[in-house]
Amino acid sequence: MKLEYGSLARQVEFVFRQLEGELTNATAGTVLIHVRNNAVGKFGVRHHPIECKNGKFEAVDKGLTAAQVQAFKQMAIEALKFRSEWTHGEILYDFSVRSSANTWSASILFESNYNMANWNARFSPRKNELWDSQL
Repeated sequence: MKLEYGSLARQVEFVFRQLEGELTNATAGTVLIHVRNNAVGKFGVRHHPIECKNGKFEAVDKGLTAAQVQAFKQMAIEALKFRSEWTHGEILYDFSVRSSANTWSASILFESNYNMANWNARFSPRKNELWDSQL
């Protein structure tokens, strides 16, 4: 196991511990984790909208149980093994509960992103070199 995987794994575990109360009984949504320099910067849950018809709220389906939240956390940590060679970006864990089947499902999206402003300072050519290369 890579050192950076271990460190980020501990941070993801911390995130899920913080969100445990919010995830318990949630029926669907997305857990967002923003990563910068291999460290979690901010995180949260984007809940799917609550439906309302004719001014009345729909009956709420059963959401994630405490055991399912723990399984979700473990899956989120294990999924970090598929992240490779990036230190800045977002991790999105989409989840939904199928209360009729008493099951849940999740998908993971890794998005790397970089800021060119950081690289320009290190790799900027001298002024004349830039113009010479364009001619």
